[in-house]
Amino acid sequence: MRSFDAIIIGAGQAGPALAARLSEAGQSVAILERHLVGGTCVNTGCRPTKTLVASAYAIHTARRGVEYGFDVGGAIAVDIKAVAARAAKIIRDGRAGNENWLFGMANVELIRGHARFEAPNVVAVEGERLTAPRIFINVGGRAVVPDMPGIDEVPILTNTDMVALDTLPRHLVVIGGSYIGLEFAQMYRRFGAAVTVVERASRLIAREDEDVSHGMRDILEAEGISVRTDADCIGFARNGDDVEVRIDCTQDAQPVLASHVLMAVGRRPNTDDLGLDAAGIEVDARGYITVDDRLQTSAPGVWALGDCNGRGAFTHTAYNDFEIVAANLLDGEDRRVSQRLPGYALYTDPPLGRVGMTDAQALATGRPLLHAKRAMTRVGRAVEKGETLGFMKVVADAKTRRILGAAILGTGGDEAIHGVLDMMNADQPVEQLRWAVPIHPTVSELIPTLLLDLQPWGGEA
Repeated sequence: MRSFDAIIIGAGQAGPALAARLSEAGQSVAILERHLVGGTCVNTGCRPTKTLVASAYAIHTARRGVEYGFDVGGAIAVDIKAVAARAAKIIRDGRAGNENWLFGMANVELIRGHARFEAPNVVAVEGERLTAPRIFINVGGRAVVPDMPGIDEVPILTNTDMVALDTLPRHLVVIGGSYIGLEFAQMYRRFGAAVTVVERASRLIAREDEDVSHGMRDILEAEGISVRTDADCIGFARNGDDVEVRIDCTQDAQPVLASHVLMAVGRRPNTDDLGLDAAGIEVDARGYITVDDRLQTSAPGVWALGDCNGRGAFTHTAYNDFEIVAANLLDGEDRRVSQRLPGYALYTDPPLGRVGMTDAQALATGRPLLHAKRAMTRVGRAVEKGETLGFMKVVADAKTRRILGAAILGTGGDEAIHGVLDMMNADQPVEQLRWAVPIHPTVSELIPTLLLDLQPWGGEA
């Protein structure tokens, strides 16, 4: 048995960064990875998908050339293999960068193989037993493929398959009308595929407010994407070379013939084959490792970071998990997950930037509220870019004058939302941001003006 000061299982977003901090502190570290260094973000998530989004945006803008005063002369020819190759290079470069980073750490050993716990402080990997007083789990997650009628009889794609796809679907059917599914739906529509989105709920991205859901649906349908909500009893069958997607919808029960089907209905943690029982590490009903506010598991000396702990499903929350653990163990601080302000983005075009509570969540608190909303048609930068779809809105506590949440569905929304996020993190009243002097012309410059519009609100449209 070999001994280390720390063992890290998984080289996703939290793992290498934590290895670097521990190494700098003079600790010996074994970081175990059974598949690809970099985790979801680098290999099948953020990096490749946003690369594909960028290609789709460029293609879409070229098609609109006449609006901007130029003409490309005829239809845009999309080379889907070149699009895929560009994303593949981003993946390879990102993975290599992470590997080189790990190889350059003085006290860190990267060990390839599948790890399983034998005890709270003992891990077996490729026939070798390793022990450490501190073990950190950073194994990430994967796409859920639910048991639906006929699903075993037809080819199904997940996000992992989609980022490697170098052929253009004739008709892509996306099962799941949330963040991952909608990004792929729009990008492949812009690449030239027919696209249908199928969602069980009554509206897209159902965790968002209704106006956001309806606004997103309008954006997608304006580009020719078919949206089928209220879908129930989704099933599949072979129909020649195609897949017949059977949908029982309240408005339209006609089946859809798809050349490709993307399953995008959620994620699950990679925790089912780690031998967690042997270490006394508890998981919840969905397989997520149970952690406390400082990310410690039920087993002494074991922490869980990133997607596998159910406390966040984003690269930035995984990285913040690393920051919390490193601050507590190495810097003498007391950082907790509950201090984290929820913020995220949906990278459709235009994007959705979100922070804090939705309107519905704020209303559920029962506190007196202030609310304001402005259409992107009133944002000069959006008008100048010819990208005026969407809106921005904010909800605040009427007594404390603190912002509770905000959404920007519009061009630059994923960046502009940070002005609100930073003010909320600083726990400052709306007046502090109101008197900022933002740069013109930007999307952010409308945020102080939006705050001027704040009015007492009880939930009316």
